[in-house]
Amino acid sequence: MVKAKTLFSCQTCGYRSAKWIGRCPDCSGWGTFSEETVGPPAGRNRWLFREGAEEPISTPQPISAVAPLTHARMSTGSSEVDRVLGGGVVPGSVILIAGDPGIGKSTLLLQSLHQLSKRFGTVLYISGEESSAQIKMRADRLGVSSETLFVLSETTLEEIMRQAQKMKPVVLAVDSVQTAYTEEIASAPGSVGQIRDVAAQLMFFAKKAGAAVFLIGHVTKEGTIAGPRVLEHIVDTVLYFEGNKGHPYRILRAVKNRFGSTNEIGVFEMKGAGLLEVENPSGLFLSERPLGAAGSVVVAAQEGSRPILVELQALVSLSHPGVARRMALGVDPNRVSLLLAVLEKRVGLQLSGMDVFVNVVSGIEIDEPAIDLGIVAALASSFRDRPIDSKTVFFGEVGLSGEVRGTQQIEMRVREAMKLGFRRCILPYRNLESIDRGMEIEAIGVRFVGEALELL
Repeated sequence: MVKAKTLFSCQTCGYRSAKWIGRCPDCSGWGTFSEETVGPPAGRNRWLFREGAEEPISTPQPISAVAPLTHARMSTGSSEVDRVLGGGVVPGSVILIAGDPGIGKSTLLLQSLHQLSKRFGTVLYISGEESSAQIKMRADRLGVSSETLFVLSETTLEEIMRQAQKMKPVVLAVDSVQTAYTEEIASAPGSVGQIRDVAAQLMFFAKKAGAAVFLIGHVTKEGTIAGPRVLEHIVDTVLYFEGNKGHPYRILRAVKNRFGSTNEIGVFEMKGAGLLEVENPSGLFLSERPLGAAGSVVVAAQEGSRPILVELQALVSLSHPGVARRMALGVDPNRVSLLLAVLEKRVGLQLSGMDVFVNVVSGIEIDEPAIDLGIVAALASSFRDRPIDSKTVFFGEVGLSGEVRGTQQIEMRVREAMKLGFRRCILPYRNLESIDRGMEIEAIGVRFVGEALELL
């Protein structure tokens, strides 16, 4: 009989060592090792056939002979969630939803499960953090009531698998994967071994039974999913639910999707009745924009197939003796530092002794390089204390030589600006040929940053 042994596992990457180590040699994390008891390896897919049935033997077959899915994607009833998933939930897929505590992950999941149960049949919601009565309180607040949506407060994987095999749900949700544990492993719930084994068994269940599985995942203080990175490799889709708790807006973003694009985002607004879809995010983000304020500009960003107009604000002020501060919220701070260097070298703005603050209003994050021209315009506007025309929109990437490079999906950005009443668009010169001359907007192409600032 093989005896259990004790190992030390890194709680970040899963690296194992026979003794405790201060720094992980794999991920370079400090103080991430914890002691775990590792037992003998269990049989393959051990929880799928507990009633004595024989496990079917898989044999290789030509790809042309593989039977396709019997039905298409399952709609969650939310166009924003379906957009991020690539058109809906794929049967047999495993979807991991992560986000900060209190951001609304469980609310989003419960609302989606409600619609799935009404449209497709039995849905089983497993909660390891709330009792059934507590889930009922939240469901009443959200207006969720369905005879085919079942809830169970359970943390043991063996019992979860037994109930899932008994009910045969079309969708299984586990909230959260860090609270579930298997009795085959002696370590505590949430440890590397537990998370790895629980996620693997749920993945086996999804592929064999054809049921979609939702997993809620905790995040660390650094904003990454808690547990080993192998958790993200096991699942088919990884969704991050982002947002600032001081703002009602929430962004659902896919960072991994085997069945769709990772460029799409879903926009929601948190209210007392739950999460509501935002059909026109551009109009919502610009609703409280101050007019005639120096350092405030509007940029046209592109998130997947959706153009979004957001307000960028910059504040440049004289620094006190010492090192000038550089802060950026919603955009890459390194990108802001690069653009500040371009303004000093290519345009001649003396910003080295200035404190610089850049913010994307409404608490959303944008990582597209096409907002570079808007950041430059906002910085110059604040530095000169000269407001920019409120009916002007910007987009274009800025290079280190000060050149304004072309970008993609021009017509969609311009049409979104026209829809919201903007009269002038400053864009890269090479993109002018992509603009329909019949559009009721003045399109001005610029080759260098200096040209754009002269226009303003």
